[in-house]
Amino acid sequence: MGKPTPRSGDHNRTAAVEHRRTTEETDVSVSVDFVRTVAEAESEDTPQAIETSLPFLDHILRAFSLHGGFFLRVSASGDLHVDPHHVVEDVGIVLGEALSELRERGPIARYGHAIIPMDDALSEVVVDSGGRPYLVYQAELPQPYAGDFDLSLIREFLLGLATRGKMNIHAHCRYGENSHHMIEALFKALGRAVAMAYRPRDDVQSTKGTVQ
Repeated sequence: MGKPTPRSGDHNRTAAVEHRRTTEETDVSVSVDFVRTVAEAESEDTPQAIETSLPFLDHILRAFSLHGGFFLRVSASGDLHVDPHHVVEDVGIVLGEALSELRERGPIARYGHAIIPMDDALSEVVVDSGGRPYLVYQAELPQPYAGDFDLSLIREFLLGLATRGKMNIHAHCRYGENSHHMIEALFKALGRAVAMAYRPRDDVQSTKGTVQ
């Protein structure tokens, strides 16, 4: 896949990052490109593909990418006959590793924040991509499943993302009556917050002079 021409502010960095994790439980690959949008990729006949064999996870990852305004590919397979846990967790881990690599290429804005409504639901995400892994996840979900997807796995995804991405993630479903709406709004907010945090800058956003 050809690399897009960097736009102003990209500091001539290669925008696309790819990571893969293969274990006896899963095989997960992720590609993230903050220069190319989903629409641009479609016009170049390289459509975004998110395929995890878990329809609800595919759905919220598409929302994450679309509302963040960046291109995302995810291919994941694994021992779903045992439990979706391993696939969901490992997708978060591999996405985090990709973002961690991008952060190491040069200074970024570091912080991102978004609040997204969806009908009855309001969700908020705040991100600090400065190298300190921590997760705060608050969600009192009225229904434990979206379709047949166990929503307790959302925390496992976010924990893998925060840990391997070396970022603080504070994710809060403030309120809602429909768990699907609450989690979808959360992933839309996550996409916008991540896109904001990973914008290139000329200076390091730390009084220490480093975010490592």
